[in-house]
Amino acid sequence: MSGTDPVSEPKARSSAWQTAFSTIQEVEPPFIPAGAHAMTVIVEYPPGDPGAPPHRHPGPAFGYVLEGEMLLEVEGQPPRPVPAGEAFWEPGGDVIHYHDGNNRDDVPLRFVVVMLCEPGKPMVTLVDEAELAQREHLRVARDS
Repeated sequence: MSGTDPVSEPKARSSAWQTAFSTIQEVEPPFIPAGAHAMTVIVEYPPGDPGAPPHRHPGPAFGYVLEGEMLLEVEGQPPRPVPAGEAFWEPGGDVIHYHDGNNRDDVPLRFVVVMLCEPGKPMVTLVDEAELAQREHLRVARDS
């Protein structure tokens, strides 16, 4: 025994933090709801699952695919695959989120999303068929 208390000995500070950060996404959201609070959720879909029906979020949402591959379709953008290790975002508000399903039928999909939510409003509001038909002209065809 050395006679020193290991709890009180200062530990040498590592310099690893200086190169530990990797930026995977940097965006400027169009708005942040007044009084917003942040909510972080993990979403998990089984292989081939179509995901949530068309919906909206009250504020912007920022996500990262942990495993699998999402097919993401947000109003005004063509549908696109987002594989594990890639980030995505959507502006929220009036913009419809058409698709967030599992693009693969052989593996599950897991992604994490941080949303800036307006207090008192649900984080997801479904869009009805009448509104989908009315806004069909705002959808962008998938690139071939």
